[in-house]
Amino acid sequence: MHVIVLPGGGYAEHAPHEAEPIVDWLSGLGVQASVFRYPLNARHPVPLHALRAEIRRRRASGADRIGLMGFSAGGHLAGLAALAPGNEAQEAVQFAVLGYAITSMETETYRPARLILLGEDAGPALRHSTSLDALVTPESPPFFVWHTAEDSYVPPEHTYRLAAALAAHNIPHAVHVFAHGPHSLGLAEGAGDVATWTTLAASWIRERASPWLRS
Repeated sequence: MHVIVLPGGGYAEHAPHEAEPIVDWLSGLGVQASVFRYPLNARHPVPLHALRAEIRRRRASGADRIGLMGFSAGGHLAGLAALAPGNEAQEAVQFAVLGYAITSMETETYRPARLILLGEDAGPALRHSTSLDALVTPESPPFFVWHTAEDSYVPPEHTYRLAAALAAHNIPHAVHVFAHGPHSLGLAEGAGDVATWTTLAASWIRERASPWLRS
């Protein structure tokens, strides 16, 4: 098994604390992982095509199962790769873990990322087709999603929208919305209750993939 980590940064940058530190944490769990720095300041579907190419590359290198872990805008891209139609069998992923992810392009938050990815004149159809809640089907992979209720950059509405769609289609999922904490927490070490997301996610990943973990 291999987990591809997608740092956030509003599609304008890659947040360092959501990159290698996440890989190091996963490695400590016995999970092989790597950071994928997807194209920035690029219009859809360029980042999605790049991530799908990386998934194919990892699978060709021997990864029999692939998971995605994304934060903020990286969480949006992870969700797109997991849910958007048109992916080939070699591009399918077995699960996705999203932290304070942008899930909807139909809300006005987080608008800067939407403008980068879709442009100023994006119509309703494009905004809908890049909103994760609109892409869930009964064949979608399992999701672990976490957020904080105090997030002012990407409000928890984004997680609630996706969670409702996952529930409506009977997709296995875990959703955790913590009372306190700002956006962009990463591992959230020393941040109070939200720091437990790593323990919860580790248990969930083991449940999904324990036969493939290194001894």
